[in-house]
Amino acid sequence: MTATDILDELKRLNNAERLAVIETATRLIREELRQQTLSPLAETNQQLAQAAEALLSDYTSNDELTAFNTLDGEDFRHA
Repeated sequence: MTATDILDELKRLNNAERLAVIETATRLIREELRQQTLSPLAETNQQLAQAAEALLSDYTSNDELTAFNTLDGEDFRHA
């Protein structure tokens, strides 16, 4: 659908319907711009958080991944 087709369809709507379409389109544009303007650090943090959540069940239930937890609290400093 082209911009001309969209404008032709808008002409068929009443004012309330047109405003609803425009508000929705504006919201979509704002969301997209917000996603594009995330700082690289914020984007990296978001990706790391998603990866951590995806692997959480593996790290809490897989003995091979939690074997080193028995060392928690051990002093690793050498004198």
